[in-house]
Amino acid sequence: MDTDDALRRRLGLGDSVVIGLGSMVGAGIFAALAPAAAAAGSWLLLALGIAAVVAYCNATSSARLAALYPVSGGTYVYGRERLGEFWGYLAGWGFVVGKTASCAAMALTVGSYAWPEHARVVAVGAVVAITAINYVGVQKSALATRVIVAIVLAVLAVVVAVCFAGKHDGATVLADRIGPRGVLEAAGLLFFAFAGYARIATLGEEVREPRRTIPRAIGIALGLALVVYAVVAVAVLTVLGSGGLAGVSDPLARAVTAAGAPGLAPVVRVGAVVAAAGSLLALVLGVSRTTLAMARDRHLPPALAAVHPKFGVPHRAELTVGVIVAVVAASADIRSAIGFSSFAVLVYYLIANLSANTLTAAENRPARAIPIVGALGCAVVALSLPLPSVLAGAAVLAVGALAYGARRRFATR
Repeated sequence: MDTDDALRRRLGLGDSVVIGLGSMVGAGIFAALAPAAAAAGSWLLLALGIAAVVAYCNATSSARLAALYPVSGGTYVYGRERLGEFWGYLAGWGFVVGKTASCAAMALTVGSYAWPEHARVVAVGAVVAITAINYVGVQKSALATRVIVAIVLAVLAVVVAVCFAGKHDGATVLADRIGPRGVLEAAGLLFFAFAGYARIATLGEEVREPRRTIPRAIGIALGLALVVYAVVAVAVLTVLGSGGLAGVSDPLARAVTAAGAPGLAPVVRVGAVVAAAGSLLALVLGVSRTTLAMARDRHLPPALAAVHPKFGVPHRAELTVGVIVAVVAASADIRSAIGFSSFAVLVYYLIANLSANTLTAAENRPARAIPIVGALGCAVVALSLPLPSVLAGAAVLAVGALAYGARRRFATR
């Protein structure tokens, strides 16, 4: 790699934790609880626990690998180095297409809460603004994320306090019978919100002291996110119950209203917009870095590997990702985007766990059970998602695999 193409190591532990936390404690906490409750009913907390176990295994595997390979690209790099070029490529392809769909879902969430009648226009505007922030440098992105996380946590603290102190007589229980598949489907939906810790790993080339900082940042961010999710879920269930939670599109706003504080609903809606914007900020940041790594290896157009001489960011990758996300946000459905993204990202982490399973004791491998449980968890939860999401995700991954094969065949000739 040329020196001019290397990214600058400017992120410390605090900024790394905030970027990961901002990706997890974002729009998911405002949007994922309702569909997860519809799938799991009263077993919502069990589904949250399953998602947390899978996320912990994935985070541990990712942290050990990121410390060993502290460069941009995440599992794209780990899979390539530990399993072979194809598996790294497949992980990178799954991350880029899956997280591009996530970006569109977050942008649409911003639009739906800010101005429902013109949600797509607002979504595209949000993408343009976030791309501009990322373009002028990762340090400014980290600062913006720190502010967003503080606002979101403050709003969630208000929701929790109002729910625990307010009325609880309106809670209802979901009448539908819930089976194991429903719980696993809910775990997949909640995992969508947990998956933000990958952003820390994909920023490996911009983190100071990566062998020490990355594992600590991932563990701290995941632990904080789990506590927040669990407390908010219990608080909302106390007021709405699984039945009331499952039937709404804005569960936290409905919860404070049902608890007897309808005047706080607009505040919660503003918090949802800020949270979704924070998730979008970190998502675009991570996708552009994986695009950079794949472009360096010529799996994507080499022009995307350019690093801006002044701002020190992969500016062409940033702009390309921004344009694609804006187009998807202007045309796609948010539910389809979330389902597709969940499947692709779980495949990404499946490869991360398989890569971690090849580490030796000298390479600071995790306990053997962690990557095994993580890999099995990713596979089971991914296949438990709605069938259209599974089929669409498998089809896009197959297209990527065929493109890889065609490129290899052409290169050998």
